[in-house]
This record gives sequence, structure tokens and C-alpha cells, in this order.
Amino acid sequence: MIALRRIAVYGGTFDPVHNGHLEVARRILKVFELDEVLFMPACVAPHKMKTRVTPAFHRYAMLALATQDDQDLRISLAEIEAPERPYTIETIARVQAECGASTRLFFVMGADSWSEITTWRDWQQLLGLCDYIVITRPGYDLSAASVPIAAENFLDVRHLNHQQMAAVLSEDKTRRVFISDAVMLDISATEVRAVARTGDREKLRELVAPAVADYIEKYRLYEN
Repeated sequence: MIALRRIAVYGGTFDPVHNGHLEVARRILKVFELDEVLFMPACVAPHKMKTRVTPAFHRYAMLALATQDDQDLRISLAEIEAPERPYTIETIARVQAECGASTRLFFVMGADSWSEITTWRDWQQLLGLCDYIVITRPGYDLSAASVPIAAENFLDVRHLNHQQMAAVLSEDKTRRVFISDAVMLDISATEVRAVARTGDREKLRELVAPAVADYIEKYRLYEN
């Protein structure tokens, strides 16, 4: 039996991409034995329509700079190129169709997004399209009861070792929601934008990749 390729779609505004995003991607690559992580910047996330978002060109460019030395971290333009279809269910269905039956697809989201999943377009159908990796944050209820799904499809893998994790991933192909603590850096894009506004070059380079910091300064992003 030929093993399925494993690809994780990591969606978000990425305004800008920071070291926390990169750490999540690199850790889930290892923990879930992925072939690649596909960053997917949103054109404009539907729930952020009323907020100001940096143009997609800049957000894509910063992602390209941040991932240029990681061959397993790639970027998809699926949402940027299809602004008329902004919902996750449409994006995942399109990516799954493009990857084909030989790929096991995972969708990465934060605990805050997971807590709101029942407000997403066609969320029940969405959960049946692929597997999910929910990255924990303090203060969020990540029990199976927090979202009305079957308990057996909800799997906490935070305490599994490498062999146990490999066994879980090789089991049946039931769609799962995996709870993972694959992030250690407490960084937010809001914090990065605030630091950029102050002009603190040293602090900015602690939060984002050096090439991204240079780009932010060159184009004077987040100054206003």
C-alpha cells in the first residue's frame, strides 16, 4: 500500500508572518511527519472585512522571504487569486481536488479559531473534508464537548511520543481533529505591527525573520 502524501494548509492573514507562525509550521512538519506545509494568505478574511489589512502583495512577499530557506514550507495563492470565493470550505475543497486522492490534507488553525468554528460557512461539511490540527492557546476549552462532533474524532496528541504519534497517523483514515501544542513562542501580528510603528529595529528582529524586518522597514509598513 502506497503511503499518502501529507500536506498541511496553514491559512491566515499573515499581516505580517512572524516567528510564531514559522515555529508552528516547522514543529508540525516534524510531529505529523508532513511532506510540506502550505501557507495560504487570505485575500481578506471574511471576519476581518471591517479592519484594515495590508495589501496581499506585501503579505505574500513577506511570506516568500520568511520561507525562502525552507524547502518544505511553501506558499499557495489559492485565496489571493480567488477573492470571489473567500470561504474556507471552498478553498479546502479546491486544494483537495488539486492534490488528489494520493494526499492526506490537514488544515491548521489556532484554538481561538477552533472555538468559533460553528460560525464558519457550512462548518459541519467543512470538518468532513480533511483532518484538522488545532494549536492550543491558554484559556481556551479544547474538550470534545466544546464543538458538537463525535468524541472519537477528537484526538489530543500533546503527550504522545514519536512512535505513538506515528501509530495514530497510520490508523484508519477517519477525519480527525488533532489537538497539538506545537507552539512555544507567544507572538501576535498585532504586537509585531505595534513594534514596527515604534521603529524599534532590534525588537522587530526578535519577532520576525531578518529579511521580513528589512522588508517592513524598506516599505514603511505599519507606520500609520
